[in-house]
Amino acid sequence: MKRLFSLLALLLLVVLAPGHAQAAAGPISPSSFYDTIMVKLPNQATMTLYVKNKEQLREFRAYKLDSLMRMLDGYINQAVEAGANSKTDQVTLEFKPSKDHPGTQAELVRITVRNDAPGTAKSKAKADKVEVIMGKAFGVTVVESGNDEDDHISVHIGSTPAQDSIRNAEKKARQEEKANRRVHQDFTVDLGVNTLVSRPSAETGISGQPFDLKPLSSRYISLNWHYNMRLGKKGSPLYLVTGPELAFNNFMLDNNQYFFNDNRHTATLPPVYENIPTTYIITDTVRNLRKSKLAMSTLNLPVMFQLHFRNDEGRSTFRVGVGGYVGYRLGSHVKIKYELEGRTEKFKDSNSYNLEDFQGGLQGMIGYRGLSLFAKYNLTETFRPGRGPGGQTVSFGISFL
Repeated sequence: MKRLFSLLALLLLVVLAPGHAQAAAGPISPSSFYDTIMVKLPNQATMTLYVKNKEQLREFRAYKLDSLMRMLDGYINQAVEAGANSKTDQVTLEFKPSKDHPGTQAELVRITVRNDAPGTAKSKAKADKVEVIMGKAFGVTVVESGNDEDDHISVHIGSTPAQDSIRNAEKKARQEEKANRRVHQDFTVDLGVNTLVSRPSAETGISGQPFDLKPLSSRYISLNWHYNMRLGKKGSPLYLVTGPELAFNNFMLDNNQYFFNDNRHTATLPPVYENIPTTYIITDTVRNLRKSKLAMSTLNLPVMFQLHFRNDEGRSTFRVGVGGYVGYRLGSHVKIKYELEGRTEKFKDSNSYNLEDFQGGLQGMIGYRGLSLFAKYNLTETFRPGRGPGGQTVSFGISFL
């Protein structure tokens, strides 16, 4: 590696004296570059410089080559050492020469070290490839093929393959870092519908009369901030998922019906329920109801075990999970929109409508990449026993990651 840096210094000196170089077509020259300068050294090494215009050649004059090479030598040695101790095939480090070496022209140096076989004896001896970006314009690529005779150095100015490679390496490193974290967070949105199951009939219940919910209008929306905690060693696909969820359940009635609180129910109930009206469902024979719904907001906490598989790049692929949840009702209201004597009127009443404060149930999901299917089943009754239509809530739909 030391010999490579000496070759690089010689190349830069040749750049400042163009008369000693010859123009030629470089073997890896991007078509967008203006010219190519190839330098052949006595030891059969070949160094190539790609430029878009002659102004870019003059940019090198701002660098003091001796101090520049000593600075790069130190930075690259640190990067190679970090790469040798890493279990990944690429490591990227950033340095700020303006702080470490006052007076230097380089404000930022980004070095990526690549080892084709990380963790082996060969990788600890030297890196297979080193890429250096100084600022946003000057890029250096050092490639070692495994023997001293075929070492290759390329210097690029402008938007370079080295820069693209570093960006890809940084992206891959971020993905791998996220995949390997023991705990990471994500934000998901659930969109679905609600229904009530296990409802008593009109004859045995207190709903007042048979009722139906509009399936597509009885919407379920949930905003979820989840913590995914990996169980087991690094690379394990088993996670424990929990975190707050803000959920909104809408029960939209059909057939011109609406929810109504009335004191007609006289059954013997615990003292806590005394003087609490019973929630009935009534058909309106006077008004034309365009909308009639009962809305409820809850704060939920799920506890779910999830198998989360990722590809080689650390991106999410297939996942499946099962578990349960508990929740607390934050608020509820009835909203009616109707027509009366040619006018459109609205009515809204914020009330508990005998909905249970505490909710709990089972849930499951299955997904691929950013989309999942979910289902939630309330084990608790949606309404207080003997105070409402009865039934248990089932919600299902699509979750977006």
